[in-house]
Formats: sequence, C-alpha cells, structure tokens
Amino acid sequence: MEWKVLPHGPIEQLEENLWTVTGDFPIPFNPLKRVMTIVRREDGRLVLHGLMALEESAQRELEAIGEVAYLVAPSGYHRSDAPRYRERYPNAKLFAPRGARKRVEKIAKVDATYEEYAADATTSLVSVDGLADREGALVVRSKRGVTYVMNDALFNMPEQSGLSGFVLAHVTQSTGGPRVSRTARIGIIADRARYRAALQGIADTEGLARVIVAHHVPIEGDVAGALRRVAETL
Repeated sequence: MEWKVLPHGPIEQLEENLWTVTGDFPIPFNPLKRVMTIVRREDGRLVLHGLMALEESAQRELEAIGEVAYLVAPSGYHRSDAPRYRERYPNAKLFAPRGARKRVEKIAKVDATYEEYAADATTSLVSVDGLADREGALVVRSKRGVTYVMNDALFNMPEQSGLSGFVLAHVTQSTGGPRVSRTARIGIIADRARYRAALQGIADTEGLARVIVAHHVPIEGDVAGALRRVAETL
C-alpha cells in the first residue's frame, strides 16, 4: 500500500514520554486538523494513537524514539492510515475500542480491544462511560502529571473563518474552545448523563495536566475546570 503523506507539522515533545504531530485532514479544503499522539512505554516501546503517515524523515525520527509496538485506531472513523501502519510495522498490534472494532476491521485487521491492552506504569487504554465503547481514552502518566488522550467525543477547535467556519460553528457546533460537538451528541454519545459523570471523573484525576483531542489543540491550563464546564452542557 502506498505510504500516503498529507502535510503535517513537526513532532513536538510535551513530556519525557509524550509527543504529538498535527497534520491536515484527508478531505480537501477542510480546516480540521488531525493529531497523532506518540507515547513511550516504560519498556521503551511506542504506542501510537490516531495513526497518521509522516514524511520519511519524520517517520525515521519517530522510530528513533522507540520501537513501534502498539497501534491505536481510536474510533471507527479514525482508521484511514491503519492499513499503512500494519504493513510498515507487521509486528505491531492494532487496538480499537470494542464498539468500533467491526468498522475498523473493514480496512485493517484489529488484534485486540482496549480491555486487552497490557497496561504498564505509564500507559493504559480505558473505556469512557456513556460512549457505548465507540471511543475510549489513552491515559499517559509522566513525571509532571497525567494526560488523557481522547477523540471526537471532545473538541477543542479554535474559531474558523469563511463558509467552513460558519458550518463548523453553527451546524456541527465544533469550534469555540472545549466542547462536545453536535456530531458527537448525535453519533458518539449513547448516554449523556453517564458521559457527563465520566468527564467529571476525569476532571477529578490527581495531577491532570492536559487532554489531547483528535483535532487541533490540547486542553491545558485549568483542565479540570474546562472539563466540568463541558460536562454541564450535557
């Protein structure tokens, strides 16, 4: 399979064991950005969440961080590069949420679901209540705190200009800071009360440093306060 690369930024290090890359969305003229998260486990092997094919020099830089061992397709809609990663890293295992496995497997073989991931001192794959296992979260423990890596059930997208900005603000309701989009309310969240409680539980996490989302920028600063405000909208 062709290693298809879309424009993307550099690999940015956030913690001693945590990096992200932000790149363009596969649909032309769409202002959405997608985010791949790279985590180094305690044993030195890598977990890649939200797979995105990189330029060869950046891919080599990623490989220099550690062995690519765990691939995560975080939903049935974030799967497009999974076959490319399966082909390039045949010894790596592909994980998906239980409720998304069938859709991901339409294009790439899934080895296991989140429940079967072997957590270590720095990483775990967990379910998020209220989402019917369509999505979950990758939890990363670093020296400076805890990072939750989530997906489309939570957005943090700045306001956009033009017609696409109007659609994103008023139709999909995706922009304007931390929020749950209309798309997520319709297609991802199965039980709003339970998801509200789940967000409040994440907000209570001791040492919570940030939440990385699938599109655009992480939620940082008063992360707990931001999550509680989002929860109140559900």
